[in-house]
Amino acid sequence: MRARCLAAACLGLLIGGLSVAGAARAQGEGWLWENPHQRYVRQYEGTKTCLQCHEAQAREVFSSVHYQWQAPAPNILDAGGRSIGKINVGNDFCTSAVASWIGILKNAEGQLIGNGCSKCHAGQGLLPATQPDEAQLENIDCLVCHAAGYRREVVRDEAGAFRWAPAARDNPELMLNVAQQVGRPSNEMCLRCHLGAGGGPNYKRGDLETALVHARREFDVHMGSAMQCIQCHAFREHRVRGGGTQMGGRDWPDDPPPRCEGCHKGALHRQAVLDRHTAALACTTCHIPLFARRDATDMRRDWSRAVAVEGEGRYEPAIDFATRVQPVYAWWNGKGSIALPDQPVRPGRNGKVAFYAPAGSRGDPGAKIHAFKYHTARLPVEKATGLLIPIQVAPFFREGDVAAALRGGAAAQLGRQIDPARDVEWVETERYLGIFHGVQPAAAALGCADCHGPGGRMDWQALGYRGDPRD
Repeated sequence: MRARCLAAACLGLLIGGLSVAGAARAQGEGWLWENPHQRYVRQYEGTKTCLQCHEAQAREVFSSVHYQWQAPAPNILDAGGRSIGKINVGNDFCTSAVASWIGILKNAEGQLIGNGCSKCHAGQGLLPATQPDEAQLENIDCLVCHAAGYRREVVRDEAGAFRWAPAARDNPELMLNVAQQVGRPSNEMCLRCHLGAGGGPNYKRGDLETALVHARREFDVHMGSAMQCIQCHAFREHRVRGGGTQMGGRDWPDDPPPRCEGCHKGALHRQAVLDRHTAALACTTCHIPLFARRDATDMRRDWSRAVAVEGEGRYEPAIDFATRVQPVYAWWNGKGSIALPDQPVRPGRNGKVAFYAPAGSRGDPGAKIHAFKYHTARLPVEKATGLLIPIQVAPFFREGDVAAALRGGAAAQLGRQIDPARDVEWVETERYLGIFHGVQPAAAALGCADCHGPGGRMDWQALGYRGDPRD
C-alpha cells in the first residue's frame, strides 16, 4: 500500500510541475531529481502495469474525448442532445473512422501503406465501448501521450485480431526504459497525432506544420518561445479544455475554449484604433496572415478519382495542395452546424453540403470575424437515402479501386450491399476549419491596407456590410 501511495504522490508531482526536461533543469540548479517510475516500475507488461497504481486515471481517460471520440455537443447547433464525435460522424478527409479502423495494409511489393484511423486513437485497437470493463481499461495506451520515446505498430494477437503494440515489445530492457521515462505530454507527443491528421503532415488543419515541433519565434511566437500545447489546451481529469471548429463535442461542454484574451489583457496596441478592432476581430485574424507557410495543406479532396502516388506503390484521392494560403473570413460565435450522422445530406444554397459551417453574424454580440481554411471535397452518397457512403480505404489505397471501396464502406457502416454504378451519386462538400496556430510577431501582422481599400482581402458584403466600413 505504501509503495502505491508513494508512486501516486510522485506522479502527482511530475504532472503538477516537473517534466523530464524540468528534471534536467532542476539537476542543473543543484537539485537531485529521479523519475519516480524508475523506482516503482521494474517490469512493463502493458497498460496493466500502469493500472496497478493509476486505475482512477485510466477511468478518466476512458471517459475523455481522446478515448471515446465523442462527447456532449452544445457547441454543435444541430446535435439534438446527442454525443457527437469522429466515431459517429462522417467527414471530408477519411470519410469514416469506423469503416477503416485498424489493419495492416500493404501494397503489391509488401510495403506498409496504412494502419487505419485508430493510429491516432488513445487505445490499442479496440473500438471504445460505453462501459469501462477490464478489457477497455487495458486497451488504453498511456504511453502514446506520456512517453516521448514510445513508438508502436499494428500486429495480430494470439486470436488473430489486430492490435497496436510497442515497437520495442521484443526488447524488454528498452521497453522498460521507455515506460519509466514518462512525463507530461510534450509538443512532440501532441503533434505526432494532430500534425498528421488527414493522412500527412499538415494535410487537415493547415496550421499544424512540422515547423512547430522545433519552432522559431518568427514562425510561431508561442511555440517558438518554448510554450507547450498543454499550457493553452489544459487538461483536468484527463479531459482537455475547449476546442475549435470541430465536428464533435467537447470534454468540458460548458467550458469555453482557450482565447488569446485569457493571457493578453487590456490595451495591447500602440494605436487605439487597433484595440477598437478587437471588438469585431479575433486576434488570429490579423496575426496569422497566411497558413501552410512551409508544409502544403489539402484544400480539396476528390474521392471519386484514385490517383497513383509515384514511387510509393499506392493510390490516394485526387488532392489539391497549396502553400502560403490566405484564409477566408467569417463570423463565428464558437458554435456551428455539421452534416449530421445518420441523416440525409442537405446541400445549401450554393449546392454544397456543409460539413462544418460556423455560426455567427455581424449582429451577434458573441461573434467575431475569424480566419478559416476553406476545404472542399467530392464525396459519395447513397441515392435512395441521401446518406454518406464511407470509403473503405484498403481497396482504394492499394488498388485504386473506387467501386470496391464504396462497396466495402457501405457494408461496414450502412450494413448493406450497393451497386456503385447504380446506387451512388457524388456531392460537393465544404468545411470551415479554424486557423489558430502560427501566430507571427506583431511586425508581420496585417496592416490597414491589407483589409481596407482596393484589393483588400475582406469580402465585406459577405460579412454583412454594405461595403468597406472605413469608407
